[in-house]
Amino acid sequence: MDFFELLQESLPLLLDGLKLTLQLAFVSLAIAMVLGIIASLMGMSKNPILRAINSAFVAIIRGTPLLVQGFFIYFGITGLLNIRISAFMAGVIALSLNAGGYLSEIFRGGIQAVDPGQREAARSLGLSARQTTWRIIIPQAIRICIPSVVNQWCITIKDTSIISVIGLAELTKVGQQIIARTYRSFEVWIMVGIMYFVVIYLLTILARVVEKKVSLDD
Repeated sequence: MDFFELLQESLPLLLDGLKLTLQLAFVSLAIAMVLGIIASLMGMSKNPILRAINSAFVAIIRGTPLLVQGFFIYFGITGLLNIRISAFMAGVIALSLNAGGYLSEIFRGGIQAVDPGQREAARSLGLSARQTTWRIIIPQAIRICIPSVVNQWCITIKDTSIISVIGLAELTKVGQQIIARTYRSFEVWIMVGIMYFVVIYLLTILARVVEKKVSLDD
């Protein structure tokens, strides 16, 4: 079997794996964005309990590998509670928590970078503290954070490959299965690597377009 025959045979399977990879990444990132914003606000809260919860959350996420987090959720928690969840759900939970922990610090930095005068101006217009935060501060902070947020998105998409260890048939796992059948690891990993590269490259281009548009709107 030459390379083109291998490509013709493997491409449909790899595309199915890529589809699952993107589904896993986008669902996880949507949850992680919300989690990251909430956690960042908790970290800046005047309530010491909320700050302590956020500090513990970020410390655990940063201090443990994603692989361990995935195993803990899929095998540890399910075994302790005697419940069963799908590998996809376990992957979503692990990736959401992991990305959320890093995004919380990114958003915290972005919020702190917003000019304090914005709060004073909003208050002078009669907006409450909550309205000021969600209508004035958060939108500006997200604009500031766009490059760092996109970088975390790219990392999370690549981190989906780690979730293959719990049996989820995403792109990397499919590549391993093809290699086990064909013994053509060099060619298969080239195809897998190109697929990851294309996705990340397109996301980077999209992020640049969005960042440029936001800058023009300002």
